[in-house]
Amino acid sequence: MLGKKKQKQKPRRPSGHFDTLVSSRTAIEGDVHFSGGLHVDGRIRGKVIADEGADAVLRVSEVGEVTGDINAPHVIINGTVNGDVYASAHLELAEKAAINGNVYYNLIEMAMGASVNGNLVHQRDPVGLLGKQDDPSTLQLQQGDGGTGKPVESDEGAGDGGKSE
Repeated sequence: MLGKKKQKQKPRRPSGHFDTLVSSRTAIEGDVHFSGGLHVDGRIRGKVIADEGADAVLRVSEVGEVTGDINAPHVIINGTVNGDVYASAHLELAEKAAINGNVYYNLIEMAMGASVNGNLVHQRDPVGLLGKQDDPSTLQLQQGDGGTGKPVESDEGAGDGGKSE
């Protein structure tokens, strides 16, 4: 190994250290804004939002529960989430993950046993994930799509239910 320089690599953030812990004996009511690492063993009722521009990591353990939307670049779930998940960089669903809501992701890792009761929506542009919560122009799966499962563009402007005369 003489003469070779070690190349600096950016450490993989999800395996990093966690600044904040919500313990299993803790319940939080209200929105949580964080940067760095947040590990949830307890319950949060409200939105969990990473600060803009932060390379933040949220980890919900198998005993953790979030009732509300999650918006962070790196998200690791092994517990229960009742709400939408917006992961702009990386989403990892471990074997005991249970999500009741839509999942918007850029890169996803899903273990056998994880469940999502909602839509999985791939977003190539991580910046676009931050504003997708209220954007009616995003693609949606409609129940009346004939079982094809193909995305159908939302036609909010048509007052006749999308029918043309």
